[in-house]
Parts: sequence; C-alpha cells; structure tokens
Amino acid sequence: AVLRKARRQEQLVSKRLLREEPVAEGRQDGVEMVPDPLTEEEVLELLRGVQRGSEDRKRSLSRLRWALQNKETQQKFVRLDGSVRVLVGLFTSSLADMQMEAARCLHELSHSSDPAVAEACLPVTSYLLTYLSGHSVEFTELCLYTLGNLVVESEAGRKQLLPQGIIPALASCIQSPHEAVLEGLGYVLSQLLQAKEAPTEIVPLVLDSGLPQHMLRLVCSGLKSGTGAAVEFAWCLHYIVCSHTANAALLSLGAVPALASLLLDLASEISQRTPDGLELLVCPVLRCLSNLLAEEMVDCEVQIQDERLLVALFIILQCFFQEHPFIVQECLWLLNNLTADEPFFCSAVLTLDLLPGLLQLLPCSQTVSVLVLTVLCNIAEKGPAYCQELHQQATVAPLLGILKLADSEVVGQCLELLHLLFLHWPEAAVDFISQGGHRALEQHQSTPELQERVRAL
Repeated sequence: AVLRKARRQEQLVSKRLLREEPVAEGRQDGVEMVPDPLTEEEVLELLRGVQRGSEDRKRSLSRLRWALQNKETQQKFVRLDGSVRVLVGLFTSSLADMQMEAARCLHELSHSSDPAVAEACLPVTSYLLTYLSGHSVEFTELCLYTLGNLVVESEAGRKQLLPQGIIPALASCIQSPHEAVLEGLGYVLSQLLQAKEAPTEIVPLVLDSGLPQHMLRLVCSGLKSGTGAAVEFAWCLHYIVCSHTANAALLSLGAVPALASLLLDLASEISQRTPDGLELLVCPVLRCLSNLLAEEMVDCEVQIQDERLLVALFIILQCFFQEHPFIVQECLWLLNNLTADEPFFCSAVLTLDLLPGLLQLLPCSQTVSVLVLTVLCNIAEKGPAYCQELHQQATVAPLLGILKLADSEVVGQCLELLHLLFLHWPEAAVDFISQGGHRALEQHQSTPELQERVRAL
C-alpha cells in the first residue's frame, strides 16, 4: 500500500516571466543584457518621469520596466514611498498603452525572488482579477502570470486573493478560446493547488466552481487544441488527487476512463511520428492516473479493464526510454498500480508477451529494477498458474543476475519474488538450484536486512 501511494510527488512551485522582444536599451547584438543597478536617485528620476504628463512618459515607463529587470533596482524601487501606488495608478488608467507598460513593470516585480518585492505588488491584486476579462489576449495573459507569481510561496498573496474571488475569476476564464490564456490560467491554478492550505481552503472552492470538469476536458483534448494548457491542467488534476479531498468527485466525472483513453491516444500519436515535447503531457497524465488507481475507496481497475492500455504503456515506455528515462518510472508505477490487485492485467502482461520487455528493463537503474520486480511480484502473488507462466518465460536466469548486485533494496525485492515463485511453483526452485542459485544466495547471508529472507529461501 505504501509503495502504491508513493507517487504523490509534487512538481516544484515556480515563478514564470513573460517578456516581449527586448527593448532597445536592453539589446546588444540582438542579445538581451541584464541592466546595471540604478542608484536611488536614478530610480527616483524615472519615477518622476512616469508621473509627468509629458509625451516622454511612456518612454520613461519603458526605461523603468527595463531597469526593473535588475534585482537591486527592484528593491530600491519598492522602498520609495508611493512608487507601487504610481504603477497601480497607471495600470488602472484608461490609456491602453500606458496600462500595458505598467502591467509589464508590475510583472517584473512579481517575478522577484525577494518576497518583499513581490508582496509590495499585492495592492494590485483586485485589479488583476477584474482585468482577466481584459481587452486583449496579451494583456489577460500578462495579468494571469502576474497573479501566478504573486501566489507562489506567498501565503499573504493567497490569503488576499481567495476572498477577492480568484477562483470564480479563473473559472470565468476557462471558457476562453485562446490557448495562451488557458495555459496562463493553468499556471495560476497549479501554483494555488500546491499551497499547504490547498486541501482545506482551495480545493473545495475549485470543486464548487466547476473547474475540474473543464480541466479534464482540456487535458483530454490536448492533442487537438494544443498541449500547453493540457500540460498545466494535467498537473492541476494531479495536485487535486494529492490533496486526498476530491478524488470521489474526480472519479464521478469519469477521470479514470478518460485519462486511460487519453493514454491510448498518446500512444497512437507516438507510434505515428516522433513526438516533440509530448513527454511533458505524458508525465502528469501517467502520474494522475496512477494516483487515482492507488485510492482504496473504489475499485478503479474495473473501470478500465482494457488490455490496450498495457500495449499503450509499453509503446510510451519504448519511445521515451533513451531521451526521457523518467517516463519509464512513471509507466512502471502505473503498471504496478494496475497489476497490484487486478488479475486481469496480470494475465494480460503474460498473454500479450510483454514480460520480455519488462525483463529487459532490469539493468536500467536501481529504481527501475525495484519497480520491475514489484510488478513481477504482483503477478506471482496471483498463484500457481501465474508463477508457472513466469517460470516458463525464463524468469529465473535474470533473477540470478540481480542477486549478484550489491544493492540491498533491489536484491530484497528479488528475494520476495523468488519466495513467491518457490511457494507457488516448486519447479522454479529446482531450476534455481540447478543454475547455481544456492551460491548466489550465500553471498547475502551476512547482509543484516537480507539474512532472514535468505535463510527462508
């Protein structure tokens, strides 16, 4: 049970920065340069420039935006009395070009790694929410990523935004036809759903808003409408599953069969062409489905008794094996959760001749080896017929190779598998001895955590 629930890892929270083409002052041979820090007097002069009603106000604002790419300048700026208030005033003005430039300045500040700088922007949050139904896709996108940055690792930001109605505001955005807006929306939600208070304060609001059904729809339509938003919402679903508070709701929406069907589509897409960036979607989909299957509240496997899912897993596994080995682990975790309690999938691994592909993965890494052996244990645990089939498909020889390793976790899992094989199919023990298995066991007699199992075998 512990093993099956272990894939509740969370993607790290992160701030993101949207920038248009570098402004002229920030270019050097086409490459954007980080500006030098300004003195406090220079920052003050820029602030005076943006407050003047002269024609060069926008130019001063552009220069300020470029200067705010420097961390020291950011800190000096927010320390100036009324500086952020000036930006907020321009951000809420009726002049679209000034509003956009002020938004870019606020976005630079929101991206700061200094909590004091980012939190100085909190007076703008209510306006950011209002402008999510903004006059342009670019402006709405900028507002979303600024909001996302303000909730990252900022409890003060989240406490301010939740009563201001950030969840209903995001829910109204999810009907947008624009991929860029949807991706930004997914980013904001993914940051909110990773907060420590998410299970009690944020997930219930998300459920009440009706967002999950739209998230599931967008994830499952990612191959048709663009993978950017689908990736973000797949991670959102994963974080909701990790909260342990909404899985009944996700299951009632048909999340398990929907995600399983998506994996079939992804495998079909992979088998037809070389995927570019598709692993970014495959990873959270695998993880989300794995964690849903780890729930003990319902027999999820019954909903997806389709052996094509195993074929899809092995297609994905083989495709990403070289360049993205982390996908192999995700595939094996899902395979583990499918086979743990369900004889249907254990039988399918054997009848579809997938065992050789599994055994080939044994030398890959410590984690992969343990996972492969765990899946094999799931199969062997089903009884004599399964152990007979494992034995007939030449499982003993690879296990002897595993016993030569020094890694006690891998060897320990190998001993568990041997125990099941010998228990349910004694012919496997005879074969094991004839191939020198007794000597292979003896070398682990002095390993404290393995001694008992070695003696038992």
